[in-house]
Amino acid sequence: MQTTNLQGATAKVPMNKQKLLYYFNQLGMLVILVLLCAAMAVFAPHFTEVGNVLNVLKQVSITAILAAGMTLVILTGGIDLSVGSTLALSGVVSVMITNAGVHPVIAMLAGAAVGYAAGAINGYFTAVPKLPSFIVTLGSMTYLRGLAYVISGGYPLVLTNGTFKFVGAGYILGIPTPIYVMAIVYIIMFFVLKYTMFGRQVYAIGGNEEAARLTGIKVEKTLINVYSISGMLAGVAGVVMAGRLFSGQPMVGLGAELDAIAAVILGGTSFAGGFGRIQGTIIGVLIMGVLTNGLTLLNVDYYWQLIVKGGVIVVAVLLDRLRSRS
Repeated sequence: MQTTNLQGATAKVPMNKQKLLYYFNQLGMLVILVLLCAAMAVFAPHFTEVGNVLNVLKQVSITAILAAGMTLVILTGGIDLSVGSTLALSGVVSVMITNAGVHPVIAMLAGAAVGYAAGAINGYFTAVPKLPSFIVTLGSMTYLRGLAYVISGGYPLVLTNGTFKFVGAGYILGIPTPIYVMAIVYIIMFFVLKYTMFGRQVYAIGGNEEAARLTGIKVEKTLINVYSISGMLAGVAGVVMAGRLFSGQPMVGLGAELDAIAAVILGGTSFAGGFGRIQGTIIGVLIMGVLTNGLTLLNVDYYWQLIVKGGVIVVAVLLDRLRSRS
């Protein structure tokens, strides 16, 4: 009888550990976000003001849009280092087209199309010749940035169309337009990942690519689509950024890919692929945005902010490793 009780007690330990891991994966980052917001509300002046909250959401919108596409890529076990350069190129191209007299909506679509094409090229070389996504996107990060400099002549292209500016600097019912764009992107991505066949295929490929192929999934086609969507969303971010800055700037977006990757991993998506949620990504984005905004309000030097952000990236990878081992 005593032996049975000992066995029961032993059995409870892994079960409790499993529950803790489950709640950590589901709610851990949300709890951290709430605690971080509470701390900033106490120590950072004006943090809880409506204007500052909207400013935080507006500031993180670009990273959030990039991170939405990055989530798809990382779910398949890949990585996309080219999103920052794609953002810059798409912004330059869209501004150049609208300044030539083309309707701003067409110019914006052209910017998104440039991103889609860049992503499709990444997807092709990753899926068909099976080159490592790190190498493929590292190369495209370089040549896409170079194209942005060549097209613009190395100088910012000043945006002259007021309608175009609205997408990055306008307001609807007192809320900045980029927040609406961010919300639309995440609603669509949530639906795609949770309720579509494509979403299930993305998870299957990240879990076990060979097993996914044996079940009849067209892995190459799906991967090309994944990278194309990531590129397209980087193009959308580029258009929004151009509207915010009133210009297409070839140097914009430097390091944006690192922020997007950190946000995705902080949000619970595994670097190994096959596990993660888009709602976790937005929490990761908000953690980084709140941290940056709070440090700025506390007058922390920018160089120290870089150190903190670097530490956050390391912690994000560490958390991912701990989740993977569990």
